[in-house]
Amino acid sequence: MMKILSADHVASIPKASIKKFVKRYFKANITDEGAEEIVKILEEKAKEISRYAVDNAKRESRGKVTRTDVMKYVIKGYDE
Repeated sequence: MMKILSADHVASIPKASIKKFVKRYFKANITDEGAEEIVKILEEKAKEISRYAVDNAKRESRGKVTRTDVMKYVIKGYDE
């Protein structure tokens, strides 16, 4: 059985990683507030994708999420 952790136990995307990403790929600086907002958006999207992938694995009676489960989320987006 899969164990679902509460939001308190979920690791956060480091704000510094977002700042480095923006600097590397766009040669621009980003404020702490801007980086925090990107972190919030990415974490929400990651939860959405993860939930879909976990539900798909459960429907197929598997205890492990695969790349295919994640990719089905992406494909689902094109079908809507």
